[in-house]
Amino acid sequence: DRTHGLLSPTSVSKKHGKLIGFLRTFMKSRPSKQRLKQRGILRERVFGCDLGEHLKNSGSDVPQVLRSCSDFIEKHGIVDGIYRLSGVSSNIQRLRHEFDSERVPELSKDVYLQDIHSVSSLCKLYFRELPNPLLTYQLYNKFAEAVSVSGNEERLVRVHDVIQQLPPPHYRTLEFLLRHLARMAMHSQNTSMHIRNLAIVWAPN
Repeated sequence: DRTHGLLSPTSVSKKHGKLIGFLRTFMKSRPSKQRLKQRGILRERVFGCDLGEHLKNSGSDVPQVLRSCSDFIEKHGIVDGIYRLSGVSSNIQRLRHEFDSERVPELSKDVYLQDIHSVSSLCKLYFRELPNPLLTYQLYNKFAEAVSVSGNEERLVRVHDVIQQLPPPHYRTLEFLLRHLARMAMHSQNTSMHIRNLAIVWAPN
């Protein structure tokens, strides 16, 4: 009960006046979040961080995870089942840790070249852990209504209209991701992952 006890207004004012002074000193002397970052004490997470907040903190237009992984996959990931097959869990977690530690992993290492699916799995994992999905909870109902329209042309127009309402960080990231997946779909003869298959495996993310 916050109305009674050590931190209740009555107790603080009557019996623990020194506590006010302590809290005032504590708040003044506590380093700012920015200062802690500059000293390397506080690091922003990459995975599980709000997309807009992450891009603002990193100064990037799209997530580095997406940029690095998509570049690697387009160069080395033209293999059967890309984005459908899962990589080795330990490799995925190692990559995640490096990105969360503000390091860009050296994806050209043999361990990743021999387990290309760990890189594609990591890319999907990043989007799956966004607290607010790429298409956002706020626009979910509008997207659902748009895709339920019967006519193909009208449906496309409605979906396009909703996409335009996405926050800029989400819009830029979606555009980057779709361009990447469109390029990957061009290699479907080698990967067995045409655009429909890619849509199916990416939908849960």
